[in-house]
Amino acid sequence: MKLQPLTSHFAAICSIFCLAGLRCSSAAGTPVRDIHGSKVFVRDEQKGYGPIFEEQPIDTVYPEESPEGRVSMNCRARGVPAPTYKWQRNNWDIDIKTAKEHHSMVGGNLEINNPEKSRDEGKYVCLAYNVHGTIRSREASLNFGYLYPFTPEERHAVKVREGVGAVLLCDPPPHYPDDLSYRWVLNDFPEFITLDKRRYVSQTNGNLYIAKVEASDKGNYSCFVTSNSITKSVFSSFIPLIPQADRSKGYLPDIRVSFKETYALLGQNVTLECFALGNPVPEIRWNKYLEPMPSSAEVSMSGAVLKIYNIQFEDEGTYECEAENHRGKDKHSAKVYVQAYPEWVEHINDTERDIGSEFHWPCVAAGKPLPTMRWLKNGIPYWKGDLRFSSLKKEDEGMYQCVAENIHGMIYSNAELKVLVLAPTFEFSPMKREVLAAKGGQAIIECKPRAAPRPKLIWSRGTEIIRNSTRIRIWYDGSLEIINVTAADAGNYTCFVENNKGKANSTTTLLTTAATKIVLAPTNVDVTVGWNATMQCLAEHDRSLDLTFIWLLNGYPIDIDKDNEHYERAIMIKNNGELIVKNAQLRHAGRYTCVAQSIVDNATASADLVVRGPPGPPGGLKVEDIRNTSVVLTWSRGTDNHSPISNYTIQSRTFLSEYWKDAKTDPPVVDGNVESAKVIDLIPWMEYEFRIMATNILGKGDPSMPSQKIRTEGSSPNVAPSEVGGGGGSNRELTITWVPLPREYHFGNNFGYVVAFKPFDQVVWKKVIVPQPDTGRYVHKDDSMIPASKYQVKVKAFNNKGEGPFSLTAIIYSADDAPVERPRNVKVRVRSSTEASVSWQHILSPAITGYEIRYWPSRGREIEANKVQVSSQNFSVRLENLKPDTHYYADVAAFNFAGVGPPSNRLAFITEKAPPRQRPRIISSVRSGSKYIITWDHVKSQSNESTVKGYKVRSVLRCFALIV
Repeated sequence: MKLQPLTSHFAAICSIFCLAGLRCSSAAGTPVRDIHGSKVFVRDEQKGYGPIFEEQPIDTVYPEESPEGRVSMNCRARGVPAPTYKWQRNNWDIDIKTAKEHHSMVGGNLEINNPEKSRDEGKYVCLAYNVHGTIRSREASLNFGYLYPFTPEERHAVKVREGVGAVLLCDPPPHYPDDLSYRWVLNDFPEFITLDKRRYVSQTNGNLYIAKVEASDKGNYSCFVTSNSITKSVFSSFIPLIPQADRSKGYLPDIRVSFKETYALLGQNVTLECFALGNPVPEIRWNKYLEPMPSSAEVSMSGAVLKIYNIQFEDEGTYECEAENHRGKDKHSAKVYVQAYPEWVEHINDTERDIGSEFHWPCVAAGKPLPTMRWLKNGIPYWKGDLRFSSLKKEDEGMYQCVAENIHGMIYSNAELKVLVLAPTFEFSPMKREVLAAKGGQAIIECKPRAAPRPKLIWSRGTEIIRNSTRIRIWYDGSLEIINVTAADAGNYTCFVENNKGKANSTTTLLTTAATKIVLAPTNVDVTVGWNATMQCLAEHDRSLDLTFIWLLNGYPIDIDKDNEHYERAIMIKNNGELIVKNAQLRHAGRYTCVAQSIVDNATASADLVVRGPPGPPGGLKVEDIRNTSVVLTWSRGTDNHSPISNYTIQSRTFLSEYWKDAKTDPPVVDGNVESAKVIDLIPWMEYEFRIMATNILGKGDPSMPSQKIRTEGSSPNVAPSEVGGGGGSNRELTITWVPLPREYHFGNNFGYVVAFKPFDQVVWKKVIVPQPDTGRYVHKDDSMIPASKYQVKVKAFNNKGEGPFSLTAIIYSADDAPVERPRNVKVRVRSSTEASVSWQHILSPAITGYEIRYWPSRGREIEANKVQVSSQNFSVRLENLKPDTHYYADVAAFNFAGVGPPSNRLAFITEKAPPRQRPRIISSVRSGSKYIITWDHVKSQSNESTVKGYKVRSVLRCFALIV
């Protein structure tokens, strides 16, 4: 069939060009897109483009007391031509010209001079515009920050019994914004109180909470408040706290600081507070109801604060805090909801579309709650929801903004829409000069000129128009497809296009080649781990083309050069793609596909490689039926890797060691056909994690993923403390000591010790509770206690499940009285201007631990005396570093663990004067045989120096060695 003209004009031109063997084409404008769909364009500096924000205004807090007197709201955009700016406050235009003294513009920035709350507070928007359109910035608020002083009235004193909890109210003054931080001053600024397990300052209301008041808490307290936004601090009047001596014996925990239902934004850091009053001071524990705690959760401030960093949707849930002491517990829970600021799933981009075409501009945002969508065109509200154009017009061009908004805020996506009118052209997307196709295969010839509106398209071969048939199809995008290609299909193919702006055509030559075939395909191979396997592959192809081989494993290409430790290609034989798998591992098993390909076509053949080896890791490991010394594990079988599983090994790990240890099971051997087992002989109230490994005749496989951490049930202790003993201490005291039990023997919560003791000759035991698990010492005070009396003592552990066995009974003695006898025959001997020695007679008593010698200048105070202590074996001591020619007093007293006894009579002594400072002057030194005769001048002492009693002659012997 002969080519028919699209129009009479087009036919006349084309027939001349085609008969002459020339290409048929038309004049073209600037090509910017293809004939199918839209295309994102690159901004053209010569043609210009609409504004693009580079800086937008941000929320600003201006301190009311700021000395600067100026606020700047920043805005900067680029565009060609350069954008112009204007500002709006609360959706009203700001007239810069009529308020020059108050408002000014620096570039796109709005400067506000001497800001006033009534005049300037509000929401600000910057608009940037040029000839291409207008864009609107995000809204930014300007607020005025303040923190007023506390009222000056005195605050009432708080009187509370020792051992009872107390709350000191902060009651912060009016302020904005609500970003205060709180501390408390004790007595004098800046002596801030130190927070610990007993004291806590809530950062929600500023109150100071004391779980159990002690005598040392007495003082004047002031709440110190800081506004981080305006960097200002104020403090309240002092609140006197007066502990009363009537000590409380203890009370149940009472949670006074608790967190409310909380809404958090995705990615934020969330802080939850929980603090309880109680005696003893309660322990605070956190958990998430029916779920594990987030991995990013961190407990601080002695348990009072739970911080969840970078919170995620899966962290949403009910959180609980529990306060517990040995008198009971209190519990609080509240829900934490995780929501999200809007974020783009798909935002709009600068786009060019044909005039008259349909256009759907997708703009999708995520958020919680789900954002609503609206559109602005050139800064003015335009549309809500999905934006669609049934037939684009030139006036639809402009700057568009897609706005996604929920209760947490809004986001903008800006883009420019250009509507194109363009004659067809192949200049920027020419057709290929030649297309190769294999016989029996498929050929696709593309025709994608740029044109707007979409052109009409006709294909021809020579002078024959091509129409769709069983083997030939023209696709919507203009491509020509030929299937089951034969040698007769070779030839020239021309694509003609036309729209209301012009015409064009282009030609491609189709060449046919022989098809590629695999003549020796790979076969299935079965090997054991560590063996080699050979996958064969031999192919035939068109001799004019190069042939390459690619191997796939389970559909993914194998990088033979990268993994040459396990793969090798046979490259010595032409057209041979044989693959050798060396030292095969389990990961090498699967379906291997040989792909023989040329630039025109390819052929494939596949075979399976089976690798037998140890089993794979079991999956789905769960811990069930948790008891105090046992749990039940369930799992699902992993791959047996073509060899039946014979048995399983279960391992456990605790905080006591980073290493995994084999766990005991019932029965001892876990058969390979089961998928559950009971683990026994566990430690009560211990946190465990488990893993499991399968074994077959080829070895033990990799372990499963560790189970979720669990804690076994508690039980009463079954081990008694060791090395119970004691004795000594201060007067009227009985000191009892033991070695605390390690954590793995606590077996439960609220762990502590029961200490029992009685005089040796009595029957009734006295018992006291020591609630601190790490304590190994208890001191009993009794004014009626007889010094050095014989006692029997024993200790046992307890927890919330019960009490354990008592230790062996030990014999100890109560503390001795302080010595009552004074040392006798005390003497002082002055040795020099800086030294003296003191001696005395021993006191014959086994209760004496040692002696204390005091000495002080007569002009000084006795309370500031220097002290030297020596053991009871000593009867003298040397006093050093004394001052020359100084009058001193000294005495001696005996001491033991109970205290220091009465001192001896005070002795007075005077140190010698200082030695002469003048050096003797040597007059002569004469050698006489083996002797030296030395003469010198006498030294005369000054009035403040001691008398010269003699001279000491010292010599220095120098030896020289001669080396030959």
